[in-house]
Amino acid sequence: MRIGTLARQAGTTTKAVRFYESAGLLPAPPRLTNGYRSYTTADLERLRLLVGLRSLDLPLDRAGELAVLCAAGHCERVSIELRDLITRQRAEIKHRAGQLTHLDDRGQAHMVDVAVE
Repeated sequence: MRIGTLARQAGTTTKAVRFYESAGLLPAPPRLTNGYRSYTTADLERLRLLVGLRSLDLPLDRAGELAVLCAAGHCERVSIELRDLITRQRAEIKHRAGQLTHLDDRGQAHMVDVAVE
């Protein structure tokens, strides 16, 4: 498949695909006689994983490492790491939500105090 199709199916842009290639996170695909890149289903799966990992706010280098690991046949290990990561992220989100609720409650109380005066 061509780069536009690959990017669209992975939910990203052709610019991002080229960036991931230049960073070594995606292997450079073979080129057709017309010079177009020719991607495989395996490339698409690796890119989808990379895009998904980035959407979890994983740093680019770590997302790349995990995508390479999975492409090398170690997806089970990646799954275990992702479960741990998601657990930590949920705890962080819960903590942040609690802080925001606390700030919101303080702001509401302050607004009531101001309205009474």
